[in-house]
Amino acid sequence: MTKQSRSISAFFPAYNDGGTIGSVVILTLRVLGSLTDDFEVVVVNDCSSDYTGEVLGELESQYENVKVIHHTENRGYGGALISGFANCTKDLIFYTDGDAQYDVRELSLLLSKLTDEIDWVNGYKIFRSDPLYRKIIGSIYQWTAKISFGLKIRDVDCDFRLMRRSIFDKVHLKSASGVICVEMTKKFQDAGFRFAEVPVHHYFRAYGNSQFFTFRRVFHVGVSLIQLWWELVLKKWFKKLYGQDSSDLLVTNNASGRAEEKDKQ
Repeated sequence: MTKQSRSISAFFPAYNDGGTIGSVVILTLRVLGSLTDDFEVVVVNDCSSDYTGEVLGELESQYENVKVIHHTENRGYGGALISGFANCTKDLIFYTDGDAQYDVRELSLLLSKLTDEIDWVNGYKIFRSDPLYRKIIGSIYQWTAKISFGLKIRDVDCDFRLMRRSIFDKVHLKSASGVICVEMTKKFQDAGFRFAEVPVHHYFRAYGNSQFFTFRRVFHVGVSLIQLWWELVLKKWFKKLYGQDSSDLLVTNNASGRAEEKDKQ
């Protein structure tokens, strides 16, 4: 794929990333300019309460390739991703977070792996630069998701990805929380899209706080993960085993039970 034939949207979900999003967007513009002549940067401001909106407003007014979507209410990480993907217009979509924990210059590594036989490229962290408790919780989450959903990638929560926009003609995402990464990986995998992986660097957060690592968020993510497992794994298993949806099977069994009770009366 030559520089002239590439068409890339770089997308960032942003929530209270005022201290990093400006430098991330400007660096991304430079990186994209070295990789392609056809590009855009899309940022979704998910109703930030800091000065993220003001920074993005300045960037949008100064750079014609920058497009900002402002959410009037917080939709969660998944909601921000869904909104961003829907507003990307180029053939390829690269996304990472607006907190600068990944180096956008490593986009070139992803791009080098995107051959005609590959539909999406996923990064995996060489070393996770987070406090110990986050590493422990993150590892538990990783292995739970990989085993429960049968995921084949190394690092499901490495938000440093490059994919063909045409994937979203077939795959539709629903999760509002951070489990959208599990949903996305599982649906990409089940739809038969082929992937490659590359090691990428991960850095300490320089500004703001993680929105995931609170007890309330971890609890809600756990509940969402169970619901997603029911939807994407268990219901499919029932359908394969019995030739119908698990909910249909429950209705059928209830109806059979009522008929049997009536016969006994």
